[in-house]
Amino acid sequence: MKVIYNYATGPEFERTLHELASRGLDVAVCPESDDARLFDLLREADVLWHCLRPVDARVIDTAPNLRLVQKIGVGVNTIDLERAKARGIAVCNMPGTNSRAVAEHTLGLMLAALRQIRRFDGDTRRGDGWTWAAERQDRLGEIGGRTVGFVGMGGIPQLLAPTLIAMGARVLYTARTAKPHLPYAAVSLDELLERADIVSLHVPLTDATRHLLDARRFARMKPGAVLINTARGALVDERALITALDSGRVSAAGLDVFGDEPIAPSNPLLARDDVVVTPHIAWLTRETLLRSLDVAVANCDRLANAQPLLHRVV
Repeated sequence: MKVIYNYATGPEFERTLHELASRGLDVAVCPESDDARLFDLLREADVLWHCLRPVDARVIDTAPNLRLVQKIGVGVNTIDLERAKARGIAVCNMPGTNSRAVAEHTLGLMLAALRQIRRFDGDTRRGDGWTWAAERQDRLGEIGGRTVGFVGMGGIPQLLAPTLIAMGARVLYTARTAKPHLPYAAVSLDELLERADIVSLHVPLTDATRHLLDARRFARMKPGAVLINTARGALVDERALITALDSGRVSAAGLDVFGDEPIAPSNPLLARDDVVVTPHIAWLTRETLLRSLDVAVANCDRLANAQPLLHRVV
């Protein structure tokens, strides 16, 4: 079975992928930046292991033998589901495999934003680590004593919430369906924005959630709140976020995702000392890759044996 892994790999993980030949899987690694190689490989591919590069109609139509698009992760908004369905191509994801990595990264962004890590790192490297403006002390803070509001209460927030409680934070959340088995307050989105010192986004991108945080909702946020987004960039109206940062309504942001990816070097968010950024890698750890590989290989085995696929979306 010919498989494309459409993401760059480190040497150790690439060796692991090549060892799958013993399982009947011929895995070709194709970095997301190499479309020429991707479209060449697609002509014979049976399975596409997809990370971030959109699987659009052109990708699907170039692959006459394609039988499965396996998302390495959860969100399938980057896959043309209707085109896949029309071609009879299965689409699967793998909920839970990256939850711990994203939860830990979310915590890291919270700490980095509250403690101004980006600013102090730059100060120290420039030789200004002991001469920074004293008024910045007023915005240095701790997680303990703050209220963290989760927008969405799936696997990632449920992993992170007990750690935040242990650090002395209060936790509340908003979700489509209340979860009475959890010991956290369920509130409306507007109430969450009014009460939370840290707002952390954990919902999928849909027509209903696009620009969920717009100018109106930023205006409802508690003054000086911190925004964290490790979900999808388009949940946030970036122009409205910049306005909220300028006004002080939002004191800092930690962002792993953006409306357009890769983010343009000219994007004004990148010039700000009050914004901590990473390039959509909250999910990316060796442990996540190995957990994901277990699911991806299992689905290839199931495909070969005409068995029901795990976590099928289409």
